[in-house]
Parts: sequence; structure tokens; C-alpha cells
Amino acid sequence: MTYTVTLIPGDGTGPELATALETVMAAAGVPIVWERQDAGADALAHYGTPLPDHVLESVRRNRVAIKGPITTPVGSGFRSVNVALRKELDLYACLRPAKSLAGVRSAFSDVDLVVVRENTEDLYAGIEHMVGEDAAESIKIITRRGSERIVRFAFEYARSHGRHKVTAVHKANIMKCTDGLFLRVAREVAEGYPDIAFEDRIVDNMCMQLVQKPELYDVLVLPNLYGDIVSDLCAGLVGGLGVAPGANIGAEAAVFEPVHGSAPRYAGQDKVDPTAILRSGVMLLEHLGEDEAARRMEAAIAAVIAEGKTVTYDLGGTAGTQAMAAAIAARVEA
Repeated sequence: MTYTVTLIPGDGTGPELATALETVMAAAGVPIVWERQDAGADALAHYGTPLPDHVLESVRRNRVAIKGPITTPVGSGFRSVNVALRKELDLYACLRPAKSLAGVRSAFSDVDLVVVRENTEDLYAGIEHMVGEDAAESIKIITRRGSERIVRFAFEYARSHGRHKVTAVHKANIMKCTDGLFLRVAREVAEGYPDIAFEDRIVDNMCMQLVQKPELYDVLVLPNLYGDIVSDLCAGLVGGLGVAPGANIGAEAAVFEPVHGSAPRYAGQDKVDPTAILRSGVMLLEHLGEDEAARRMEAAIAAVIAEGKTVTYDLGGTAGTQAMAAAIAARVEA
């Protein structure tokens, strides 16, 4: 089967990372036709918007996309292209695995967590206004529908990936209506998954426990704001955003992406680490059901980084982006 996948290279270092991705994905042997689409600063200059309609149409048609990092334009009408994609395509679930890699500098060596973040509501709905000149008010929206579908997503992910526990993270001790609703719904949904252990944690306590004993946790499910913060914390446990993959998934489409910035000052220097976009490519293959190719690609990434010979400067090496990608591709094919 041949897959058509929308590829949004992004800007800054994004196009270099997209090239690295194409190299390694080709080695994995899964027949993919890339439908390249521009979004971000270059698209803004050419189309007058950083997210043209034809890009959204491409993702809707193909139902799967992967993107490089995109600089958030100033004054474009969007908080960011990433936010706009999530909103327009109703990509309600943000999936952020955090798994240790040998050879990546980190305080831990055995982290294996998955953060499931609700993507569409909470304070990030952006409903805010000034109250006079000296106060500002932001409205936190938590709904039963939004809570139920994200918690169910977390349990379904746990079940399909051989995970054993889901932890709902909240602040229901203080925000008894909003976070209280999220917690009540999480407990209700958990009753339908007796094969998966369930627990809940208050978010501040959760942050402390993650940096003390992350091995106790498996799948975390959180409202939008907490999920944004905790997913970056978990990335820090395994070496930072440069090695952290991500995905935004809805009922009709999925968009995979590295979660780091576009680093425009390094653009064109063949310098940046491709690990995050390559690990996002592994997630894409899993989503397509190409599990064997995903495992080979995942193992090749881990082997090259552990060996430490053909890696980028942040991993202690001297190789460029494309040389590291070529080394990983050779391992995939071996």
C-alpha cells in the first residue's frame, strides 16, 4: 500500500529537518508519497496568511501530515500556526512520549512516559479580556465532552500500546468546578477500562514526583494548560525538546511534529539535531499501522545516538544534520 502524506517543511531549520526525515523514512521501506505544502513565514509572504486553505485541504484529504518547526509570525491574526492547525482540524489530543535514549545527557536513564494533553479548551481557548485598565480576566472552559474524549483517548492508547496505568492530573482541590468536572469524568471513563489501572494526582505534586520518581508513571492525561507544562517537564527528563517527538490527533486527521522551535539563526547550517522529527516519523509509521518499520527506525535512531560517532553537536558529536540522518538510514537498511 502506498500512503500519501502531507509534508509541511516549516521554516527556519524546518526544511533541513524535513530532508533528514525523507532520507530516513525512505530507508524504512514504507512507500510514502510526500505532498509538500508550505506554511509559516514563507507562506505568509506569498499567500498573505501563514496557513493557506490549500494546506488544510491537503491534510484533510490525506488525513495524516508531518511538519517541521514553524516560526510564529507577528501580527498574522494567529496565535501560532500550530494552534490554528489544531483548531481547524479539531486535533483534540496532543500525544507526547518521553522515553530515555542511551547517549543523550539526562538526569535519568529509564524514563518511559506518555503525556496525553487535551488540545482544544481550558485557559488556552483564549477567552480573555481587560476589566478596566488595571485588571485582566481569562475564562477557563472545561467541558464534559472535551474531558471524556481526551481521557478515553488516553485509555485506548494505553490499551493498544501495552501500557498498564493512566494517571489523571488536575487541580480539583482548588478549582472544584472546572478541574472537578475533569476529574469526575476521568473516574467515570476509567470504570470502562478495568484492565488498565487508574489514579489521579494534583498537578503540583505530580511535577515534584516526576522529577523524583518518574518510573512510577506510565500514561498521564491532563487538561490543556497543565499538559503543556508537564509535557515539557517530561521532555526535560529525557534530554530536552531536541529529542522529543509529538503528535496532534483528531477523529479525522493526525499531524506529527517535533516540539522544539524553528531556530532560525541556525537555518542553512546543517547543524541541528534531527532526532525529534525522526522520532515523530516513528510515531507516524505507528499511526499508519507500519509497526515493523517503526520499530526498525526507532532502533536505528537509538543505536546511532548510543554509538555517538555520527551525531550532532548537542549530542557530543561533530556530524551535520544530513550526515546523522544518513547514518540512521544506513542502520535502518542493515
